[in-house]
Amino acid sequence: MNVSVEFARSESLAAPLEVVGLTSDAFARWDAFVNSAPDATFFHRAGWKAVLEQAFNHRTHFLLAQANGVIEGVLPLAEVKSRLFGHALISLPFGVYGGIVAVTERARQALDESAQKIAQQLGVGHLEYRNVNPHHTDWPKSHVYVTFRKSIDPDLEKNMLAIPRKQRAMVRKGIKFGLVSEIDSDVERFFALYADNVHRHGTPALPKKYFALLKEVFGKDCDLMIVTKDGKPVSGVMTFYFRDEVLPYYAGDFPEARDLAANDFKYWELMRRACEEGYRIFDYGRSKRGTGSFDFKKNWGFEATPLHYEYKLVTAAKVPENNPLNPKYRLMIAVWQRLPIGVANWLGPHIVKHLG
Repeated sequence: MNVSVEFARSESLAAPLEVVGLTSDAFARWDAFVNSAPDATFFHRAGWKAVLEQAFNHRTHFLLAQANGVIEGVLPLAEVKSRLFGHALISLPFGVYGGIVAVTERARQALDESAQKIAQQLGVGHLEYRNVNPHHTDWPKSHVYVTFRKSIDPDLEKNMLAIPRKQRAMVRKGIKFGLVSEIDSDVERFFALYADNVHRHGTPALPKKYFALLKEVFGKDCDLMIVTKDGKPVSGVMTFYFRDEVLPYYAGDFPEARDLAANDFKYWELMRRACEEGYRIFDYGRSKRGTGSFDFKKNWGFEATPLHYEYKLVTAAKVPENNPLNPKYRLMIAVWQRLPIGVANWLGPHIVKHLG
């Protein structure tokens, strides 16, 4: 390490630590820290503060721990409050990953203490950290979600051959049908695909404004790939890029995509493009055990890794179960599927903003 850098780090560690809220003038410093911190993820980026505030009017508490202006840790938090789904302080709503990222133990402890204090002051039901690795072994946990990550080989053909035979045949089927992938500059075609898909599954759609904000805030690190058949959109995916990782995150398709094998083709095209551009990790994101999404990713040869979502219960008596697998939402899902899609797209954002 450079002597001057080592000296600056030593000076920082000798100085008292302070925990402060993120302000716009510190966005660049925050993101520079996140980009260099080994445990950080795309969901720790400062841009989420603007997205959550502007898309959902959620109150955010993005905390950074610093000494002598040198950041030692960050914690992005947002408050989600609803009569139907409860009151929570989460790191991070609408994110797969979250929690504290720190390069010193004192920063981790200071951020944790600050978050718990804020949770108490707000009177939330619970404080939630969406950790990749466990930190609070004594806190209640949710074991619903797993994540799927796999290396991208620099050799394109090796990536194709790494896909299990049955799914590889589906990719080749999509190619045979003449499917084409293209990158869109706006969210219109993607949103139509996404909204139709979630409506068929009986869940509310996020607002179109949210996707537009993601594009605006994260720029080149967020793109939209549309798969077409004879010029007509059949499937699409919004993807995040972070360091050497590619994260297909929001997706959708029309019913005809199934017979065209458009879903498998879509993810192969994304992997192909990522390989050619030098990305080395394909992050399929989280899925709930016992779902079609879980099985699809397993069939692609990805291994499930448990996620450690940890909960500090404040006023709540138990860990919340705000997900479609909860039996109490079955009737709601069935009713939602029968709504005209125009009504669902209008009403959905008022509901889904509280789910996070």
